[in-house]
Amino acid sequence: MKILIIEDEIELLIAESNYLTKEGYVCEMAENFQKAGEKISIYEYDIILLDITLPDGNGLELFKTVKKYNVKAGVIIISAKNSLDDKIIGLDLGADDYMTKPFQLSELNSRIKAVLRRRQFDGSNIITFNEISLNTDSKAININGNDISFTKKEYDLLLYFIVNKNRVLTKEAIAEHLWEDNIDLADNFDFIYTHLNNIRKKIKSAGGKDYIKTIYGMGYKLGEL
Repeated sequence: MKILIIEDEIELLIAESNYLTKEGYVCEMAENFQKAGEKISIYEYDIILLDITLPDGNGLELFKTVKKYNVKAGVIIISAKNSLDDKIIGLDLGADDYMTKPFQLSELNSRIKAVLRRRQFDGSNIITFNEISLNTDSKAININGNDISFTKKEYDLLLYFIVNKNRVLTKEAIAEHLWEDNIDLADNFDFIYTHLNNIRKKIKSAGGKDYIKTIYGMGYKLGEL
């Protein structure tokens, strides 16, 4: 899962990024309005942590960019202002949650998980596609009743496919989602094929079916056989 952290307090920005990275998320950072707007308009995110008070603009105005380019992203507003008006405006604009500084990073992580469950997983931490089951809390994968060991990238990639089932995912989109925004500097995407090959082998070894199909000239798609 990919998170954009928009925060002008650099120490807090780095602390959030370090903590959430250790929790298994891919994190990108933006310390001002302009940089945040550029990232939102170019890249896709699952969660956006949005600080309202930015040095070069009102964070609430970034909602227009989020709605235009990142309509699937969950938004958690973070503000030093314990203001009911700010909270109401943010929620009315479409924010999924609102947190007031200071807060514990563990609570932030719990809020993120809750937003992801509501928006993408119908409120459950268990995601199922036929004989494949993923636990988004423990990061465990079960196939035909058997727990199968996946690497972090393999888990993230399989989850990304299941969340986007029946959609064609380009190599660029896959790489960008799982390996941060600077992946556009990569020479090629051969590593995607390596991870997909490993996933297919593990699923087949557990008696599962290969639902990930190559769409030549376009990318890959997970769907019913």
